[in-house]
Amino acid sequence: MCLAIPGRIVEIVDTKKKLASADFNGVRRVINITCVVSDDRPASACVGDWVLVHVGFAMSRIDEAEAAATLSVLNQLAEAQEEILSMQASGQ
Repeated sequence: MCLAIPGRIVEIVDTKKKLASADFNGVRRVINITCVVSDDRPASACVGDWVLVHVGFAMSRIDEAEAAATLSVLNQLAEAQEEILSMQASGQ
């Protein structure tokens, strides 16, 4: 199983290398957008797009509603993990 995280492309860093800066809930990272650009959708047109990113590569474009739903599930998983760790620490 692999995990892809939703991020929003905020800037094209290098058009030739197809690198962009993406925002992940306030954290910016440079990602490769090769898989989401094409002749009819060049890198410059990707600013503002939501993408699913796995190991630094934007694998697919998604809409904002799907990004929000995915982020919500990831936040719920993080909260559940914190509860489990807390219970383990208290000996329950």
